[in-house]
Amino acid sequence: MLTSPKRNFSPILLRSDERRKARATTLIIAALGLSLFTACSKPVDKSEDIRPVRAIKVVADNTDISAEFSGEVRPRIESKLGFRVSGKIIARHVDVGAPVKRGQVLMQLDPQDLALAQTQAKAGLSAAESNRDLAKAEFKRYQELREKNFVASAVLESKETTYKAAQSSYEQAMAAFKNQSNQAAYTNLTSDVDGVVTGIDVEAGQVVAAGAPVMRVAQGGEMDVVIGIPEDKVNTIRAIKDIRVRLWVNPAEEIVATLRELSPIADPVTRTYTAKLALPSTTKNIKLGMTAAVSFVAKNPTAMIKLPMTALFQEKNATFVWIVESGAVKMLPVQLAGTSGQDVLLAGGVAVGQTVVTAGVNLLKPGQKVTILGVDPVTDHEQNSVAKKNDEAGVAK
Repeated sequence: MLTSPKRNFSPILLRSDERRKARATTLIIAALGLSLFTACSKPVDKSEDIRPVRAIKVVADNTDISAEFSGEVRPRIESKLGFRVSGKIIARHVDVGAPVKRGQVLMQLDPQDLALAQTQAKAGLSAAESNRDLAKAEFKRYQELREKNFVASAVLESKETTYKAAQSSYEQAMAAFKNQSNQAAYTNLTSDVDGVVTGIDVEAGQVVAAGAPVMRVAQGGEMDVVIGIPEDKVNTIRAIKDIRVRLWVNPAEEIVATLRELSPIADPVTRTYTAKLALPSTTKNIKLGMTAAVSFVAKNPTAMIKLPMTALFQEKNATFVWIVESGAVKMLPVQLAGTSGQDVLLAGGVAVGQTVVTAGVNLLKPGQKVTILGVDPVTDHEQNSVAKKNDEAGVAK
């Protein structure tokens, strides 16, 4: 008799099937509830992005055209001093920024070698002086003998020649002694003018050659402001007479300056043309090295449009502004004509009466709706009231 095999069901497998069925039932119930909630909820209205901005109306004015450059206060005359003889520096008596007087000793060289040369020259002078005195005495004695016809005239002429040669040797020795005395005095580097030390290039212990610059001294008194001018503005700057200088320590005070010198050759490093502006001698509280802002101001005969610098933005190597039309912005390219203080002058691109965005220009996109800060929006009721009044007055919409 055949019997069917018995099936063995594990309790663990039964519990696993039950858990899968319960999880599937839970997911179905959650999906049904979500669909019912979505069907009952109302659709959310999508709000339009309106960005607040600041803007001004464009006007034209006969404003001044100005160009501003940064510069530095420098001395009118600055000398590079050096020793007239070579040697080893043994002392430095001043520091950078120290005021000096005419004739003041600034540095010293080791005078030992030059002192020996001076002693040698003095000894040579003494020997030449003795030879001259001896030749002079002999020449005088032979003159007396010649008057008594005790010697021939040829002998007297020989003694005269010997005396003249001794006199020349003495003069030569005297010149050599004076030269060596001067050389010894050149071991002291002294200031030629009253001024201030602006730079020191060597220190004690170094050996320097004759004529090598070791120190810079600026002559006191007149000062200049030195700036670099781009090549495209050289001809314009040369014709401008109204030059104003403001120091960083006192920006509220304007100093009237004059263009004293404009280099005809561009600087090989900066590729700008160096301009030196003379400051009045009556200028007070000014020191070398101060930072200055120089403005060249010229009267503009024609009216031009002036906008704040914040109204400009750059894109693809071009300059643009945003104008507001019917509550939306539009991008327009503009051409710059110069600057006037913190504003820029436009040569074209926008028209008088247009509204230009002055703040928030980097966050806008073409066609975006904007609201102008500081201007009250017009409500629908106010618009209807204005339209009704226009209709009653016979004004066409």
